[in-house]
Amino acid sequence: MSDSSTMQLAAFVGRSARLSGLAMAALLAAACTTTPLPPWPAPGSDPAVHQPAVPAAPVDAAAAQDYSEAVAARFPDPAVRYQTPGLQPGRTTFTTNAELRQFLHDVTTRAAAGVTARVQAIGQSQRGQPIEALYLARGGDVSPSAFMASGKPTVLFIGQQHGNEPAASEAMLVVAEQLASGSWSNVLAQLNVIIVPRANPDGAEQATRTLANRIDLNRDHLLLRSPEARALAKLTREYRPLVIVDSHEFTVAGRFQQKFQGVQAYDAMLQYANTPNIGEFIVKASDEWFALSLFEALGAESLRTQWYFTTSADMQDLTLAMGGTRADTGRNVNGLKNAVSLLVETRGIGIGRMHLQRRVHAHVVAAHTVLEQAALRGNELMQVQAFVERDVAAQACRGRLVIDAQQPMQSRDITLLDPVTGADIVRTLPWRSSLQLQPTVERNRPCGYLIANAETDAVARLQMLGLAVWRVAEPGTLQVERYNEIAREQAERLDVRGVIDDAQGEHLRVQVALTGERAEVPSGSFYVPLGQPLAHLAVAALEPDTQSSFFANRVLRDLGSLVRVIEPPALIFEELE
Repeated sequence: MSDSSTMQLAAFVGRSARLSGLAMAALLAAACTTTPLPPWPAPGSDPAVHQPAVPAAPVDAAAAQDYSEAVAARFPDPAVRYQTPGLQPGRTTFTTNAELRQFLHDVTTRAAAGVTARVQAIGQSQRGQPIEALYLARGGDVSPSAFMASGKPTVLFIGQQHGNEPAASEAMLVVAEQLASGSWSNVLAQLNVIIVPRANPDGAEQATRTLANRIDLNRDHLLLRSPEARALAKLTREYRPLVIVDSHEFTVAGRFQQKFQGVQAYDAMLQYANTPNIGEFIVKASDEWFALSLFEALGAESLRTQWYFTTSADMQDLTLAMGGTRADTGRNVNGLKNAVSLLVETRGIGIGRMHLQRRVHAHVVAAHTVLEQAALRGNELMQVQAFVERDVAAQACRGRLVIDAQQPMQSRDITLLDPVTGADIVRTLPWRSSLQLQPTVERNRPCGYLIANAETDAVARLQMLGLAVWRVAEPGTLQVERYNEIAREQAERLDVRGVIDDAQGEHLRVQVALTGERAEVPSGSFYVPLGQPLAHLAVAALEPDTQSSFFANRVLRDLGSLVRVIEPPALIFEELE
């Protein structure tokens, strides 16, 4: 950080007389401290191209529509047999919410010597079901302060955000048992672990993708409209996990068979956080330290892998697209919280209980690999996160921000299976990549944002996300940029596939232009400084002309109540409770 920037920030902090000394010191340290990065190895070739041969094996195939026994034979059970309530022989249903709670409590009673395992509800679903989390550590305390004081990184696993994707929660129960009393417990010497096996208990009970109010939980991590999303936000805010794994399942046939005359050949698909402004070294750690290892470990188990992709409902559109780049999914929002944020998807939607042991096995292998890598690179990961947090905070008032971006078009060889014979079909298809985004809207980086005192809901949600928000204690003047709306329309919300998402509701699509002015700032206004580690999360929420923004979704009610501050503010602030 330059001397002039340091002096500006010091002067700004010095004038903020009512802000506590601790908060001022933390902000200044975040902006100015230098943290060295560990040595960085050169990246290898694309790991997703590894396609181990899958041996044919007889399987008793349930008659899933358009899914032949020849296809089923390509996915034999693993050598290991997992035991959860939903995986018992003869079982026709998945683990119930009550069984899941009992299983977790039983795990705590069998914890190995020296392992602390505690079950706590992090919140309640809309139908009153507890959302359970299992905390695992060495030592007797699993509070946020104890996890922080341990000097060890925390790994968070989240399962079944979508209720019709059950393999993830079954696998999380296996992971819980292995960590508490099995052979994996040794990683707790280097890590703390939190497992939320079922983030959407209502959806699991009804076998539906969405929450009880039809909101997609995995699209609610910025807006925080649901109690389930708020519970997960509180968990990450308090425990600050350094690595987060979000476990899902993908559609096997459906549109893929209709469009491409083939069913999915892959056992697992992977992706990490890909949204504008994520720290460069968070991306590098996600890619080189975790994705590469995951592809290798899954391939070693003869599990076919690929980067995550989907396709639109338009039967004439043969394009495949990697996961979305908007800051609404848990994967991307957690990346903006400076965590290594990974998506693991296994085959499953549309095939009931078929290949369930294999699907669970893929998630278990992935979880074990993440834990091994996090334990191996714990110190380096903490160095990377510290560096990125300081770098993000130090960029306030200077440089450029990417407001929106698009996936560049490429082509990729994709393996499908003939739905009758089960034979491989390799097709070269148009591919929208999320790995290197192309900016479409950029702006100068402000020092922060001023929000009118009437916008208390928006401020509360920013705080839930973990952002520091200050109140203006005494009036003053500032140089600002104001958003001028030049066009607007009510737009249907589209998911990554280009499908209209009715449950999420319409949003405002606006075009804006910026004009500079000297503005009077009344006391009681709110200030969101960008000299903080989560600054880019504030950008995602507050820049109005994106589909996920607070204004587009009417959390921020009036565009005139938000301005960009473009000089270090010489104002008096006070902290919010």
